[in-house]
Amino acid sequence: MNLTEIGSLFKTRREFLDLKQEDLAEMSGITTRTINIVENGTGNPSVKTLEKLALVLGLEILVQVKKAK
Repeated sequence: MNLTEIGSLFKTRREFLDLKQEDLAEMSGITTRTINIVENGTGNPSVKTLEKLALVLGLEILVQVKKAK
């Protein structure tokens, strides 16, 4: 997934849970500005930021490392 797809997924999940960005910010400890940037796919959030948001949204982040050929 790219950052735009991740942001779209987070936004869709937030809306499904009927949360405003302000609610998510309060629950995750991430600023609304950062949430907006993540949801729009315009930022480069840290894994830690994505983890905090995913935890509140009930999502899980899985990282797959490619094997060298």
